[in-house]
Amino acid sequence: MAEISITKENIYMPKKLALFVSAPVIETENGGLILDKKFVSGMALHVQHWEGPITCFIRRGATEIPFGDKFDRSNLDFQIKILDTQERASAEHFADYDLALLSGDSYLDLMSPQVIREAKSTVAYSIEYIYETRLQIISLDKTRSLAKKIYAMAWTTAQELKRRRAFSAARGLQANGYPAYAAYSKVGSSRMLYLDNRMRPSMFATPGEMDARREHLLSGRTLRLIHSGRLEPLKGAQDLIPIAKLLAERGIDFTLTIYGTGSLYGDIAADIKAYGLERHVFLNSPIDFETELVPLTRTSADVFLSCHRQSDPSCTYLETLGCGVPIMGYDNKMWSPLLTESNAGWSVPLGNATAMADKLTAINADRMSIATRTENALNFARTWDFDTQFRMRMEHLANLTQH
Repeated sequence: MAEISITKENIYMPKKLALFVSAPVIETENGGLILDKKFVSGMALHVQHWEGPITCFIRRGATEIPFGDKFDRSNLDFQIKILDTQERASAEHFADYDLALLSGDSYLDLMSPQVIREAKSTVAYSIEYIYETRLQIISLDKTRSLAKKIYAMAWTTAQELKRRRAFSAARGLQANGYPAYAAYSKVGSSRMLYLDNRMRPSMFATPGEMDARREHLLSGRTLRLIHSGRLEPLKGAQDLIPIAKLLAERGIDFTLTIYGTGSLYGDIAADIKAYGLERHVFLNSPIDFETELVPLTRTSADVFLSCHRQSDPSCTYLETLGCGVPIMGYDNKMWSPLLTESNAGWSVPLGNATAMADKLTAINADRMSIATRTENALNFARTWDFDTQFRMRMEHLANLTQH
């Protein structure tokens, strides 16, 4: 009988991956699930780029999912395990997995260094919000009294200490956005930066669309501003109308098309009428990202108006650049380094609506500066497309299990 050589190469054991995610879930009768459609499509890529079975741990608590759909567990390419609303992650949850990727943004996933080091599985974290952003969210919350804000900030500070200890003990860290990557640059061992977005190669602006925008800009026609996102104070949406009002008063030929909903929707609608901006500002409800918002941005916008004050890594940045549209934004800790890397827009001091209007007035008189940045925007976004980043993230996780 011929001798059989058993090597690492001819016996391959697929790695089992456990993902702790913040996606919403609603259980239905007969064991069905309502899940966010974007989450399910994203998981399809996880399955595509991970050589082994994947299980998602999701917590109960959602009462509605705006972009949800019904799914049968048996038709999903990944497993789902549902945790109670306040159930904390533990080593027992992923004892049978090779790797567990937990959310560093969830206090429920922050385990002690000892538990992480003694776990049978390799443990890694993902993170996107920085400590400063968490404090900003609390300070801007009008529903909390001063005493409650102080308590929340103290609790958040305690959780940040736990977060850093957990990251130090984990095998790896994936940071979404420049602020998080910088904030935790000295924590843990294997770190990687990614810029989350939903732009697939087929969704980028086409040469024809880029040429049409350039022709529109250089011919001196109406400057087309666009904004999309949650219309909330936290997102700076209260600055949209003051900026538009200043531009109108200066006689700038522009339009501002807004897509979104939120607590400020009614105020914005009322202010459009109050200031006689109906010819300039158009307020719309949210539209489907891939089939409507992206095509409209690619063909009907020249500059994205971002009043984002927080330093969180909004996917809107990369998605807008991928449409060939430069961004006018505040100099928060996300947009400033992204602008430095891409030269795909402009920035003004945080929260200064007048400075934003001044800069828009200036670039309106220098259309070539806009046209140049449209090319910069598209070229930069292409290097960070969704598929490439996803593959890199999965490779990073796979490498963590090799040590």
